[in-house]
Amino acid sequence: MPRLAARPAARRAAALLFAVALPAAARAQFPAPDSAVARQVVVLRAARMFDGTGAPVVPNAAIVVTGDRITAAGPAARVAVPAGARVIDLGDATLLPGFVDAHTHIIGRQLGDPGGDDAAVRDYDGYEAILGVENARRTLMAGFTSIRNVGAPRFNDMALRKAVDEGRVPGPRMQNAGHAFGITGGHCDENGFAPGLRDGDYRTGAADGPDEVRKAVRYQVKYGADAIKICATGGVLSEGDAVGATQYTAAELQAVVEEARKLERPVAAHAHGLEGILLAARAGVTSIEHGTFLDDSAARLMRARGTVLVPTLQASEVSKAMADRGVLTGLRAEKARAAYAAGPRRIALALRHGVPVALGTDAGVGRHGENAQEFALLVGAGMTPAQALVAGTSAGARLLGWGDRVGTLAPGRLADVVAVPGDPTRDISATRRVGFVMKGGVVVKQGGAAVQTAER
Repeated sequence: MPRLAARPAARRAAALLFAVALPAAARAQFPAPDSAVARQVVVLRAARMFDGTGAPVVPNAAIVVTGDRITAAGPAARVAVPAGARVIDLGDATLLPGFVDAHTHIIGRQLGDPGGDDAAVRDYDGYEAILGVENARRTLMAGFTSIRNVGAPRFNDMALRKAVDEGRVPGPRMQNAGHAFGITGGHCDENGFAPGLRDGDYRTGAADGPDEVRKAVRYQVKYGADAIKICATGGVLSEGDAVGATQYTAAELQAVVEEARKLERPVAAHAHGLEGILLAARAGVTSIEHGTFLDDSAARLMRARGTVLVPTLQASEVSKAMADRGVLTGLRAEKARAAYAAGPRRIALALRHGVPVALGTDAGVGRHGENAQEFALLVGAGMTPAQALVAGTSAGARLLGWGDRVGTLAPGRLADVVAVPGDPTRDISATRRVGFVMKGGVVVKQGGAAVQTAER
C-alpha cells in the first residue's frame, strides 16, 4: 500500500527523501520576519562548518544571514561579506544547522518529577503547558531549534506552540500531534486508575476499530495536529501491558494511515515489539518510534517502504536508571530492564539495511535540555559522528516535512544555526556544549548564555 501524500509532486519527493507534504498547520512555524529583522545582515564566522548533508567539514567557514534566511554559506574566502554587515566571529567552533529532535514530550513533568504519578488527577488544566514553557526554553538553549512533539494532553502542545510562534516565550519550532492514541487499556490510554476515573475515548487517547480510529485522526487534525501519533504496541511506562505486545490490528492501522494520508498528515507509530513494527510498516506509517526489538526482516521491510526509524536510545537509558533507583517498580521496572537489555542493536540493523534514521530523544522521559546526549548514544551504537549529526539535522528535518526549510546550511534555508566548540565530527560530545544559537536569524544564545532580549 502506498504511504505517501496524494499529490503527485509530494509523492515523488517523499519517495526520494521520505518526506511528507507540509500540512497547513505546520506552516505557522515559518512566519515572515518582522521588518527590523528583515533589513539586517549578519555574517557568522567559525573555524569550521558542518552543513548537515553529511559532506566533509568546511574549514574557515562563513554564513551570511539576510533577514531570517541564509543567503550564502561556505569557505570564508569564497563568501562575500556585504558592506555594513554585522560580523560574529565564533572562533574555534563548528557551525551546524539547528538540531532537530523528532520525538519529544515537551508538555508537563519529566519522569521522576514529584507529583508525576498523580498529575492526571491533580493538575489543573493548563498547568502542564506552563511547565512546557521552561522545557521549551531549555530545549532551544541546547541547540534544538525544531522538534516534533508526539503526544500531549488537552492540546497543551498547541497552546505552547502559539506562545512560541507569537514570540511570547522562547522555544523551538514545534510540529505537534495533539493526543497520541491507541487501544482501550493500551499504552496510549490512561491506566492504573480506579474504574471510571480516567476512561479515555477517541478524543483523548483510546480508539478501537477502523471507524473509531478514523474519527480519532480527524479529531486531532481538527485541533491542529501536524502529525498523527499512535501506539502499535505496549510500552515501558504504561500500566498493565507487555512492552512488545501488539495492540492495533492490521485493519485498524491501515485505517489510521489511510485517513491521515487523505488529510496529508504523517503517522508516527510507537512500536517496541517485532510484530507491531511489522504490522505498522506494512500499513504504511511514516516512522517507527523506538523500534526496540527490530530484526532483519523488519529492517528490510522498513527500507523497502521508506519507513524512518526514530530509535530514542536515551529513553531506554533513563528508564533503566529509574528502575534501578526504584522510581519505576513492578511491571514497569521489568519492562524498562527488558527494553534496555535489547540494547542498541536496532542501529546496527538500520545501518546494515539502509533504514533512514532520525534522532529522537523521548525528552520528558529524559530531561529537557539534555537532548544532545542522543548524539553520543547513536555514535556508541555504531554510527559515525557525521551520521549521527545528519540524523539530528537534515534527516530529522525531512521526516518532519521541513527539509526545504531547516536541517541544512544552504542558501534559501531558514537561518537556524548553532555553534559548538571544536569539531563534533571528531568529538561528538561537543554537541552537549552549544555556545551559540540562532533561530530564524535571531540570536538567542551567545557566549554560552541566553541573550536576554533576542537580537540580531
